[in-house]
Amino acid sequence: MLCLAALLVHCVPLAMAQYDICKSWVTTDDGPSWEFYACQPKAMRMKDYVTVRVDPAGITCGDPPERFCTHENPYLCSDECDASNPDLAHPPKLMFDSEDEGLATYWQSVTWRRYPEPLLANITLSWNKSIELTDDIVITFEYGRPTIMMLEKSLDNGRTWHPYQYYADDCMEAFSMPARRVRDLSTTSANRVLCTEEYSRWAGSKKEKTVRFEVRDRFAIFAGPDLKNMDNLYTRLESAKGLKDFFTVTDLRMRLLRPALGGTYVQRENLYKYFYAVSNIEVTGRCKCNLHANLCTFKEGSLQCECEHNTTGQDCGKCKKNFRSRSWRAGSYLPLPNGSPNACAAAGSAFGNCECYGHSNRCSYIDFLNVVTCVSCKHNTRGQHCQHCRLGFYRNSSAELDDENVCIECNCNQIGSMHDRCNETGYCECREGATGPKCDDCLPNYYWRQGCFPNVCDDELLLCQNGGTCYQNQRCICPVGFKGVLCQQSRCEADKQDCDGARGARGSPAALALAVLALQLPGWVDL
Repeated sequence: MLCLAALLVHCVPLAMAQYDICKSWVTTDDGPSWEFYACQPKAMRMKDYVTVRVDPAGITCGDPPERFCTHENPYLCSDECDASNPDLAHPPKLMFDSEDEGLATYWQSVTWRRYPEPLLANITLSWNKSIELTDDIVITFEYGRPTIMMLEKSLDNGRTWHPYQYYADDCMEAFSMPARRVRDLSTTSANRVLCTEEYSRWAGSKKEKTVRFEVRDRFAIFAGPDLKNMDNLYTRLESAKGLKDFFTVTDLRMRLLRPALGGTYVQRENLYKYFYAVSNIEVTGRCKCNLHANLCTFKEGSLQCECEHNTTGQDCGKCKKNFRSRSWRAGSYLPLPNGSPNACAAAGSAFGNCECYGHSNRCSYIDFLNVVTCVSCKHNTRGQHCQHCRLGFYRNSSAELDDENVCIECNCNQIGSMHDRCNETGYCECREGATGPKCDDCLPNYYWRQGCFPNVCDDELLLCQNGGTCYQNQRCICPVGFKGVLCQQSRCEADKQDCDGARGARGSPAALALAVLALQLPGWVDL
């Protein structure tokens, strides 16, 4: 999350060199020894190490071959996507390839030929490794940017997902959120998830193509517009709750919810001009090594930190064997300018060396394991040294290990979450359709009814047909003579007399009132 020479060309040189050395050999009055410092790897182009997945199945164009148009020439549909022809195919790998000057290669979705069924696509980027973003995420679209999309993040390799930013041409209409700009956020709201309208308005395919997640603008809240006050950013990353984790991801997912419309409403007579096309995705960041490594290498198909400070693991997240006399801790940017390495120390065998961080006053020696462990950990802690949190609690990042409030209750919503446990940042594992740190809210296109359920209908993407009206996103109220989830089926096409007879009975105000009442009762059936 810090400025580096290969990444942020506007950062001052002094800021770039900080935290790039893990240790140095020094000579003191007691003799030569290693002196340790907090350290981190340089930033890299993370797309060089990414695995990409596009879903649902069949969303990539070309199987079967399909023609498409552009908004500039909507009725000259001479372009073709054919997965069996390398010159006409648009597979996902083209979002990350090297492009010749003037020639854009891109992944492309199928066209919106099934309108009004929503044209939805997910693009998932996975690293199988925690990374820290250091610059803006930049997504380049061809033939127009989506009018509605959202960016999600995962901190646990895709097991749970959380909103990162919403994008829409009308935020209130699409997500029931007011439009905000990152540069208007304050120091207390720098990690707020917001909706922006800056990247969704129609500007023409040859003009504005990019959609951004503004990392630099969020850094600038603390470091200034030119990112010169990096010391203040480092200090905030250590002291502001959740700020460091906000820029940390293992996976990113783009949910494309509505394609570019060309500045007009959907023109049903020509649906071949509506689709998604992505030519490039830039993600710049560094391996998260918990300030215990300054090198990160690609080994056996995944990124690995080259751990220092007697630590080990993919993220340098634990102490090496025989270096566990005290619990593992991440390095710290503070005190400036070299930080604290919090290196793991060689283990001692004496009973009195056991440390419980004030959460227990009794220890027990386990003979056959030759270890000493704390007994009856308090303050919702557990572990050999009371260094972990009990299930249903997570680590308070702003508290030291000896603080009585080091473990915070997860408070997962009992209906929206899978269970009462959360991850290390306090995020609960949500059921389908639920969202939020505590799983107490619903994703767009879901409604709450003792849990989150997908919208049956709405006024934008899932339209009731034949004059039907959508009731609370839960059901279409159909006019006389029609039935089905979206009122798409005629009740009595074969017998006009039956239609006429049903019209009088079902069109009365009393019948409509009964229909509305039935929606509010459990076990309602189709009238």
